[in-house]
Amino acid sequence: LSVSPFQAKSCICHMCGAHLNRLHSCLYCVFFGCFTKKHIHEHAKTKRHNLAIDLLYGGIYCFMCQDYIYDKDMEQIAKEEQRKAWKLQAFTPTVVSHYQCTMTGIGEKYSTWEPTKRELELLRHNPKRRKITTNCTIGLRGLINLGNTCFMNCIVQALTHTPLLRDFFLSDRHKCEMQSPSSCLVCEMSTLFQEFYSGHRSPHIPYRLLHLVWTHARHLAGYEQQDAHEFLIAALDVLHRHCKGDDNGKKANNPNHCNCIIDQIFTGGLQSDVTCQVCHGVSTTIDPFWDISLDLPGSSTPFWPLSPGSDGSVVNGESHVSGTTTLTDCLRRFTRPEHLGSSAKIKCSGCHSYQESTKQLTMKKLPIVACFHLKRFEHSAKLRRKITTYVSFPLELDMTPFMASSKESRMNGQYQQPTDSLNNDNKYSLFAVVNHQGTLESGHYTSFIRQHKDQWFKCDDAIITKASIKDVLDSEGYLLFYHKQFLEYE
Repeated sequence: LSVSPFQAKSCICHMCGAHLNRLHSCLYCVFFGCFTKKHIHEHAKTKRHNLAIDLLYGGIYCFMCQDYIYDKDMEQIAKEEQRKAWKLQAFTPTVVSHYQCTMTGIGEKYSTWEPTKRELELLRHNPKRRKITTNCTIGLRGLINLGNTCFMNCIVQALTHTPLLRDFFLSDRHKCEMQSPSSCLVCEMSTLFQEFYSGHRSPHIPYRLLHLVWTHARHLAGYEQQDAHEFLIAALDVLHRHCKGDDNGKKANNPNHCNCIIDQIFTGGLQSDVTCQVCHGVSTTIDPFWDISLDLPGSSTPFWPLSPGSDGSVVNGESHVSGTTTLTDCLRRFTRPEHLGSSAKIKCSGCHSYQESTKQLTMKKLPIVACFHLKRFEHSAKLRRKITTYVSFPLELDMTPFMASSKESRMNGQYQQPTDSLNNDNKYSLFAVVNHQGTLESGHYTSFIRQHKDQWFKCDDAIITKASIKDVLDSEGYLLFYHKQFLEYE
């Protein structure tokens, strides 16, 4: 049941070569297969090898029962072998992959839940089990507005419905090491998740959360209306600072080099390539990001019209109507080469002199949750206004065209669709949308939240109402939250 770190690194799916996607090993022969992509299922069906073991958790899956086998003896063996793996990993910490260390807890001594006598008594007196059905509303709960705090409420709704963040907090993964847990924002978020998924229907009053935000992000303190995007970034920053990554945090495989849950989920890597126009030498830097801010038509920044036109074509799941701007258009503009001009010359390391250059941004590493900020609020010396341009955004988004690896497919800033666009790792599903109604001086924030796979609800502070997919896609859109499809556990 145990796999050494040296063996774990070499364990890959025999069909697709991936080492993620819940790798399982056949117990009849030497075969590794992805559970998520059902490669181990295909092997079991073809060979009639009906037992396989999860290489990360040690659970045994029966393909005849279509479920994991829960046997006391097998679980005890798994515990013993896991203890051996912990000891072995202590001597070779750098060999185990980042994904295995951070997303599954290998090497972190999390004990399994054992019910207490009191809990066993409660279970005996309450034999009915709460079942999560397709129309279940557990997890949906309104938030009281504490005085212009709709900007906070809509972000809280988005965070509490982020699949992997929900799984983290509901499995008690946070271990507070602050001297005063009452001042820890992560502890408060953990309590908030418990409140949201407790089944209570009455609106929650997030006064403790507001107090902690005011304490740790003083620029947001006060009862005046704040910007939801600014609150999101501030909240992620405080959560990141209050989280504790593991001992190998500085070696984590993300641009922030941190293993805390915030960086695991929200941090991506943005690649900037600056090309000298004389010697064509390229200078590359990679910076971390928690969100991508996108310019809109109608702003003072020139917007390059990239839409295919009014031919009714569909790109990235978005229907193009004449004059309609799409999220794909905004991403194309964001990742197009930009000529920096003679007023912004850089010193080229190849020419050893200042030369004109071009700059291009692409995605080097995608986060699990991709947040897109549509820049609707324009502040300049001459004007302050809100941009109300409608932007069409899809339910499903493929980020492959905007990856650094796809740069060679770009010609003159126009992306040419590659023949191989079946990279599931780059595909996302929309799960939350934050909207702003009103003007810069007077406005209100609401959000749409996805419950299960196809149910949507509108969250307007304390009021939660059912919404249609059309309601969501027709909304103006300010912050768009997408989750990697292959990591969603709904």
